[in-house]
Amino acid sequence: MREPCRRAVDIAADVGAGRGRAVDVVREALHRIERVDPVLCAFADVWPERALRRAAEVDALVAAGAVLPLAGVPVGVKGGRGARAARPLVAAGCVPVGATAVPGPGTPWQTWGLGRHGRTVNPWRRDRTPGGSSAGSAAAVAAGLVPLATGSDGAGSVRIPAAWCGVIGLKTTNGVLPSPDPTGLAAPGVLVRHAADAWAYWRVMNSGRPPRPSGPCPCPGPRSCPGAAGVVPPAAVWSPDLGFTEPDPEPVALARDAADRLARAGALRLVRRDPPPRLLDPGPAWSALRSRGAGPRGGADAGARGVAEHVRAVNDGRLAELFRDADLLLTPVTPHAAHGHEGPGERYSTTLTWAFNISGHPAISVPAGVGSDGCPVGLQVVARHGAEETLLQIACACI
Repeated sequence: MREPCRRAVDIAADVGAGRGRAVDVVREALHRIERVDPVLCAFADVWPERALRRAAEVDALVAAGAVLPLAGVPVGVKGGRGARAARPLVAAGCVPVGATAVPGPGTPWQTWGLGRHGRTVNPWRRDRTPGGSSAGSAAAVAAGLVPLATGSDGAGSVRIPAAWCGVIGLKTTNGVLPSPDPTGLAAPGVLVRHAADAWAYWRVMNSGRPPRPSGPCPCPGPRSCPGAAGVVPPAAVWSPDLGFTEPDPEPVALARDAADRLARAGALRLVRRDPPPRLLDPGPAWSALRSRGAGPRGGADAGARGVAEHVRAVNDGRLAELFRDADLLLTPVTPHAAHGHEGPGERYSTTLTWAFNISGHPAISVPAGVGSDGCPVGLQVVARHGAEETLLQIACACI
């Protein structure tokens, strides 16, 4: 259920140069969705007429001389409320083709999706969940329906489905991009197959900074890519468990192998840290901060909120100390493989991700390999606040 799909940057280059039409690109994407989505269930809604109208507008703008960095790129937007977050992408030439599936009502667990045709399935195994809550976005990108889809990440909701669907998922630094989440835990993100497309997303969404030149290397320039001659690769600390959880052996082994490959390629330097990274379990703190009404001015039970702020303060201090000596922190994305549609059982898939929603650090999931069950797992790379470009350079090295 995984079809070929062109890179977003290649589509934009062709449409922008007049070598192709946005209308044709979008029509092809809509045909793929029509053919595959009755089984995949990645979309909660599809907008064929609106998409083709927008594609025609893009073609007219290009013909009039407009320079659109993502001209004609079909994009899936997370959920029914995702269109607002996608406005900068639309202004850059993207064409929204539909709202991707998110968890439906009636269950406390969020690692699934409900599309217009039923529950969202993992493109690698239909009996497995794609993860969530950006379930449809990950499944649509992994299956090749669209090259780029938006997500939001409040506890791992971009990174987890990216890992389980075998794509790249970037969670941005909390507060850098607008988010409607009053608790401040959620940050916008993107799901793509190719690192160059994640770079394109970041350039558009972070448009307050000077634009980067395009070229054969999607990093800012070959001389600044990790592993290039004369460039010191970023120092990375590996942690299988963040000091408080017990992940399954296979996701740990696959993530560690991916880290070792990056080190051998010169993309990063694995450094030992003694003692190893050890955070307090962020689960209770996250739940207290996320509880109804727990915005910046309070609302959660005072005792629970006090505990949450203690956990946040301790973990923030420990992460600040770690990032004084290292550039990156590497972990598995999840403590276990993709589960079935019956639910995750007693363990939280978010165990290794939600600490960085509380701390606000940017993080990315990159494919780490395929487990014995035939489903992908991911390597999580965490960086200092505002260091998205370091994460994107690492994603480039995973090609």
